[in-house]
Amino acid sequence: MSNADDKQGKPAWRWAKRLLTLCFFILVPVLLFMLVKNLDWQEVSQALRGYSTSILLAAVGVTVLSYAVYSSFDLIGRAYTQHGLPARQVLPLTFVCYAFTLNLSSWVGGVALRYRLYSRLGLKVSTITRVLSMSLITNWLGYILLAGVLFTFGLLKLPEGWAIGATGLRIIGLALLVVGIGYLLACQFSSRRSWTIRGHELTLPALPMALLQAGLGALNWSLMALIIYLLLPEDAFYPTILGILMISSIAGVITHIPAGLGVIEAVFIAMLQHEMSKGSIVAALIGYRAIYFLLPLVVACVVYLVLEKRAKKLRQNAGQENSEEPRPA
Repeated sequence: MSNADDKQGKPAWRWAKRLLTLCFFILVPVLLFMLVKNLDWQEVSQALRGYSTSILLAAVGVTVLSYAVYSSFDLIGRAYTQHGLPARQVLPLTFVCYAFTLNLSSWVGGVALRYRLYSRLGLKVSTITRVLSMSLITNWLGYILLAGVLFTFGLLKLPEGWAIGATGLRIIGLALLVVGIGYLLACQFSSRRSWTIRGHELTLPALPMALLQAGLGALNWSLMALIIYLLLPEDAFYPTILGILMISSIAGVITHIPAGLGVIEAVFIAMLQHEMSKGSIVAALIGYRAIYFLLPLVVACVVYLVLEKRAKKLRQNAGQENSEEPRPA
């Protein structure tokens, strides 16, 4: 393909992506409206008021554990890059980025905020890029392997009449497992260990680190699903809830809607409405958003201000030390 053809193809592809995103923006609200137009909001209110203190505390506890697990992703990045920031700086920074990512988008929290905060602590852009890459791989490697197991072994029951069907879902699951296991095998056996992508060198980690990535990534997704499971009626089947979360999360990524607002609700209602009331589903998702999204965001805003203040103080101290160094005669 010539350079001229390549230049013509890229704008066409960008416009196709924008058109697809716009279609999703229109489709999701329409689908959600069709699913909830006959919803009994009195039932939703009763379900919300019916949550016991123990259930709410358990959901908050699982949320704390999930954020702790996700925050440790950047500790893997620290070991991978060998940068010198202590864990007491890395963990709160990653917590803030994760809370902003969930609520505002990965570009705001996962990328822009991470680069800002790490650079203010003295890390080079190349190092931040490698830390970010390891965090993304950890998250999605856990997703790929977990979803692969769920889909391949038929642990997620699709509603009758769904076009993809159980066989199609198993094929997707097998493909995911091939990708996930392929990454682990490459970490162990690949003779080529490094690639340069857009000027940044990425190196395959050793197998023990890759297995740690897979375990922590899968654990975090499992904890997220556990919160919804706790808030749903007792007859909910946990593997089904986990599988639906997997599907709804991908749908949220495709649509680029911040926090997957409306997407998660539409997918959960569509897949669970034949097993439990819509009111109980909506109540559980409202509780999930309040506990897992909004509450940590409030805390993250406070932590962010503290991190900015500390970073400013560190820069001032570094400037004073440099100014006190004797100049050569």
